[in-house]
Amino acid sequence: MTPVLPTQKRPDPTTLGTVIRYCTANVGGNKIFYREAGMRDAPALLLLHGFPTTSHMFRDLMPRLANRFRLVAPDLPGFGQSDMPHRESFEYSFDNLAQIIDQFSEIVGLSRFGLYIFDYGAPIGLRIALKHPRRVTAIISQNGNVYEEGLSAGWDGMRELWQKPTKEGREALRSAFTPETTLYQYLQGVQDASLVSPDGPALDNYYLARPNAHEVQLDLFLDYASNVALYPKFHGYFRTHQPPLLAVWGRNDPYFLPAGAEAFKKDIPNAEVHLFDTGHFALETHGAEIATIIATFLESHSESA
Repeated sequence: MTPVLPTQKRPDPTTLGTVIRYCTANVGGNKIFYREAGMRDAPALLLLHGFPTTSHMFRDLMPRLANRFRLVAPDLPGFGQSDMPHRESFEYSFDNLAQIIDQFSEIVGLSRFGLYIFDYGAPIGLRIALKHPRRVTAIISQNGNVYEEGLSAGWDGMRELWQKPTKEGREALRSAFTPETTLYQYLQGVQDASLVSPDGPALDNYYLARPNAHEVQLDLFLDYASNVALYPKFHGYFRTHQPPLLAVWGRNDPYFLPAGAEAFKKDIPNAEVHLFDTGHFALETHGAEIATIIATFLESHSESA
């Protein structure tokens, strides 16, 4: 038997033997790549990533939940292994991304599912919930903000650009695509940087360096204003339908403040909120704890499925 060194983590027995499938679906002529794990007849969870990452961010979470749930994690159009259609033929807006992922969910057979929403995944997933409220069995928000009080001062410059868009302002946003900025997003607020795999930011930087990727992301940066404009409708959905909601949040996120997690309780009084001493990519450092909380939460609300 191979000895386990003191500095090594012992393998998690719940993940041994888990099969992750790497698949594609054709959605309106666009290839959507996705990862899938678990039994197809198990309660389903649709996992939606954000900027600048891909479904790769769920690589450790999925094996931890696959023995009880069906996990489906797509790469959004323009991200990762999914197609990045040219901007002349495809509008990179959050409305359009939500429409594609809505169609994707139907193609892969998700008729009822929980939503895991992170970063961009929040306004995308909640657009789907607005359209199909009875399909969504539960919501897990991991640093997926939909409240004004959750937006940090880091958004002030972006807000100005939304009000007065200029070519110069758009060009200034390109600093968001440097390797240094990507690494900042992963490490800011993290207490132990050695827990963050360098593979995540390296992969994100690879995809960001592709031809036209910057223009695609700039389009989405400017369209983010449409998400903020929809906040009241998202809140109305919460108040009307009272979906079971769990917020698992890195409290040191430089973009989305803990107040955004606590704000869910205004509209869903029974919302469950857990704050972790980490940053934006909380799964990188607290994946095991978050997986345990998610499993308990989803099983306690299984009657909603």
